[in-house]
Amino acid sequence: MDGSGLPEIRSTCPYCGVGCGVLLRPDGEGGLAVRGDPEHPANQGRLCSKGSALGDTVGLGHRLLAPQVNGKATPWDDALQLVADRFSESIAKHGPDSVAFYVSGQLLTEDYYVANKLMKGFIGSANIDTNSRLCMASSVAGHKRAFGTDTVPGTYEDLDEADLVVLVGSNLAWCHPVLHQRVLAARKRRGTKIVVIDPRRTASCNDADLHLALQPGSDVALFNHLLAALHESGAVDPEFVAHTNGFDTALDAARNDTVSVTGISEDLIEEFCRLWIGTEKVVTIYSQGVNQSTSGSDKVNAILNCHLATGRIGAPGCGPFSVTGQPNAMGGREVGGLANMLACHLDLENPDHRAAVRQFWEAPALPDAPGLKAVDMFEAVGDGRIKALWIIHTNPAVSMPDADAVRKAISACPFTVVSDITGATDTARLADVLLPATAWAEKDGTVTNSDRTISRQRKAIDAPGQARPDWDILAEVGRRMGFAAAFDFTSPAEIFREYAALSGVAAQFGRDFDVSGLSTMSDVAYDDLEPQRWPITASRQGGRFFGDGRFFHSDGKARFVPIRFKPPAARTEPRYPFRLNTGRLRDQWHTMTRTALSPRLSAHLPEPFLDIHPSDANRLDVDAADLVRVTSPLGSAILRARITDSVQPGQVFAPIHWTGETAPSARIDAVIAAATDPVSGQPESKASVVSVARLDAAWYGFAVSRDALLPNSDYWALSRTAQGYRAEMAGLARVSDWEAEAKRLFSNPTAKVSSVIDESRGVARIALHQDGVLLGALFVSPTPVAVMRDYLQTLPGQKTKDALSGRAPADLPDSGPVLCACFGIGINTILNAIETQGLLSVDAIGDALGAGTNCGSCRPELGDLLQSLKTREAAE
Repeated sequence: MDGSGLPEIRSTCPYCGVGCGVLLRPDGEGGLAVRGDPEHPANQGRLCSKGSALGDTVGLGHRLLAPQVNGKATPWDDALQLVADRFSESIAKHGPDSVAFYVSGQLLTEDYYVANKLMKGFIGSANIDTNSRLCMASSVAGHKRAFGTDTVPGTYEDLDEADLVVLVGSNLAWCHPVLHQRVLAARKRRGTKIVVIDPRRTASCNDADLHLALQPGSDVALFNHLLAALHESGAVDPEFVAHTNGFDTALDAARNDTVSVTGISEDLIEEFCRLWIGTEKVVTIYSQGVNQSTSGSDKVNAILNCHLATGRIGAPGCGPFSVTGQPNAMGGREVGGLANMLACHLDLENPDHRAAVRQFWEAPALPDAPGLKAVDMFEAVGDGRIKALWIIHTNPAVSMPDADAVRKAISACPFTVVSDITGATDTARLADVLLPATAWAEKDGTVTNSDRTISRQRKAIDAPGQARPDWDILAEVGRRMGFAAAFDFTSPAEIFREYAALSGVAAQFGRDFDVSGLSTMSDVAYDDLEPQRWPITASRQGGRFFGDGRFFHSDGKARFVPIRFKPPAARTEPRYPFRLNTGRLRDQWHTMTRTALSPRLSAHLPEPFLDIHPSDANRLDVDAADLVRVTSPLGSAILRARITDSVQPGQVFAPIHWTGETAPSARIDAVIAAATDPVSGQPESKASVVSVARLDAAWYGFAVSRDALLPNSDYWALSRTAQGYRAEMAGLARVSDWEAEAKRLFSNPTAKVSSVIDESRGVARIALHQDGVLLGALFVSPTPVAVMRDYLQTLPGQKTKDALSGRAPADLPDSGPVLCACFGIGINTILNAIETQGLLSVDAIGDALGAGTNCGSCRPELGDLLQSLKTREAAE
């Protein structure tokens, strides 16, 4: 107990698919203290920087508190009746395929189940898809082709027992830090080797034994070469291959591929093959760099082929491992949340499966063909085939490829409903109806992580205003549409029991997913449910799949898939010579509707950027901190240039997180083409073609403020600070009156103004005070502004006269930009400790300051910092 007198509540982190357990302690006033659950098997007490900062993201300032229809507060009864009526009218006039749900891996399994049941079972359409389509659909397709079901064979314990871990298209150190620390612990304990296969040199490379910087999209060629090498070296396991079909055909295809397209040297390729061939316990972890491709499914099967050929699957320390990006991407797969699936891993196009589900649900009819996948769905919204759309806990106006077209489609849709926790998203601002839903700490239900562990997410604080659980909203609409008996749910426990019972029906068809052992749980048992890995039946709990050579195709065998390298859909050309890669940052999440609320998460990399190789920057006359315009055949984005050799010449990288709310000109998905994998429907988000040019701005600006800012320039990027906000800005046209602009920017026309303005040089420094308290400060220059940003952002709300200098007083240390987000430790503090205490290693920095000792995701940067100091000393 703490001062609030309230106990800790066991729950689950709402970020990535690692599925970390958290302990939540309410303070009795709407706040939360958060720490890792040492008893949860996924994380054993560890949390990443995002999980550690979860307490920063609760509060009412950003919340949607009541239903809205056309921007006006509306009673729940009226809003829900309108939703039910408009969907029913569209179905009656235009058929069930005229409506669609676009849902999210942020939903709990119970929410997902009700949405899937309503759309497929009672509306009678398969037009329900999820933003997980953008994350792991290629993995689902690859699993089904090889195994017969979407089965993750291994467990997290395999990371502890592997002798070789291969990371393919996965920056595990930043995107799944808790798992990365587990791999590093195995390396320290048993000497586990690490190979990273990625076009970029990422933080995951710092502890790797080998980095293969392949050309984007060439993974198939590399793993085809490995398959051929496995055969030539005698590493193929004939006893295990006897449990499969198609090996010879797959081998012939592999032999006829050409590994030179990878761009990797022969020596490095052969070193990789020797490692893989000579190591019995191999785990291949793959993520978005594999999945987000027009050949994503083939990439997955190229990896699976190698594991099947050697029998390195389903045994301790062995197997392919897809790590998912969302907290309940796996739960969504289990309930049939994708447009081409049925609940419990049953097949939508199988008439026996459909009949069984229809009978179980007592549904009027089930669709017999897949619905529209995400990209196709929004194309159908745009051309008028979809006339009523319900978007739940996702932001497709920003996150979908060709985002401007998606935004236009949603805006033109005759009827759009958005369920979310906030109305301040690019997508919510386009809705006809906004429905306030509960947030993660207010929800009750279950999620499934990347290794099939089902965990409870438990309510820790009361929902604010009129917010309601998603399952409750969906069920009420189902009842109002005339399906009262099917949606007469009163609790998530009741929904889970029905779902678990349906999994028992699926098991009769030989499906892998079966949690029927939980179908008779009492409400109390559901409340007390401990983390458990499926399957969960009377005869089996958890464990690995396929080590016994038994698979889920009709003949019980696995299938090799013959594949050949196919280049990315877009080809570089003189107008668009660069290949654009996109991805996540260490401390941000999706479109930042949650993480942007945390000042410490925003402090590490507070502005959108483009990584560009020094040789390319030199040729384009781009200097560090310049702004650049990135242009594709579809659109453009303005980003801050970061010159680094972590990307290869001819390649650039941009993060995905910024939106119209935080940096409207930096929405990178407006640049991404909507090319998709023909099998999985997953978009190719890492291989678009672009041009890059320096932005000739007339002025650059930096501002700090106590209160919300109102930027209105060609480029701006806004982020939270502990004292308020900070913003980077730039404009293409000159501003005639900077004092008037500052008053508009800070929304305070009556504040006392102090300024230093030199119009001839284009320099302005302006501070607004009230009763001696700094409200905001603006710094303008014809070149990127050079001030102490991290010091200045501490001043709003304080009585100070030092703001206009732009620098910290000599007697006040400047901690510098935050490097360790978990503990808020700045780079200058670390540099000072290295110098004054003679720190020579990352561990020594951790012992002295704590940096890198929590989630460990800043350890690569600490290592880079030490190395740069050593290089500088050697040069001197």
